[in-house]
Amino acid sequence: MTDVVAAFDIPPVPRADTTAQRIKNYILSNRLQPGDVLPTESVLCTTLSVSRSSVREAIKRLATLDIVEVRHGYGTFVGNLSLAPLVEGLVFRGVLSPGDELAALREVVEVRESLDLALADALVEAMRGEEHPDLDRLVEAMEERSARGEPFLEEDREFHAILASKIGNQLFSQLVVAFWEVHAAVAPRLGLPTARRIEDTVRAHRAILRAAEAGDTARLKAAIIDHYTPLQELLAPDV
Repeated sequence: MTDVVAAFDIPPVPRADTTAQRIKNYILSNRLQPGDVLPTESVLCTTLSVSRSSVREAIKRLATLDIVEVRHGYGTFVGNLSLAPLVEGLVFRGVLSPGDELAALREVVEVRESLDLALADALVEAMRGEEHPDLDRLVEAMEERSARGEPFLEEDREFHAILASKIGNQLFSQLVVAFWEVHAAVAPRLGLPTARRIEDTVRAHRAILRAAEAGDTARLKAAIIDHYTPLQELLAPDV
């Protein structure tokens, strides 16, 4: 009976996982910040009481999560702690989504719209009564590119990134940009055609900007919905 129970025991946590956790604890307990240098491999081995191979494997794992950054010839540093691993995972999920291949992208668009609507009140408070020439220039560039039939991904990304940064919540800003990047990465991989109402989408950017500057939350939310409507229609499942 003992042997049967032992056969179903949960396997122990891999040593590398334990070492990775110890390195994260080291970063936290020493209040290290992105860009700060970590001790050398030999010092980590001594400090954490682990083997050199465990440290190397743990560093590799943490590097893929952007928790640490290995600069060959210089050492290992605390990473930028970005959402890049999340973006990569969501892009992979979107491309490999079983069944309806557009379902994953519909979900991403829905999340993007929800995030934008959620920040509407704070955005109005941050932008009311001010002019924002940097955002105006981006909208103008979008309009010019759209008129020439050219994509305007860089301008679109920067527009949404700047808007999100206005509310002063770094994680919120990172999420907005992360889901924008997932959207931009997944759509071409699925062979998604350009929206026929792309001009409406461009106009919605200017409407979003003007509503925020005017301090009109209801108008801002309506403009956000208008911004995503062409995408929602394009991605709507066949019935």
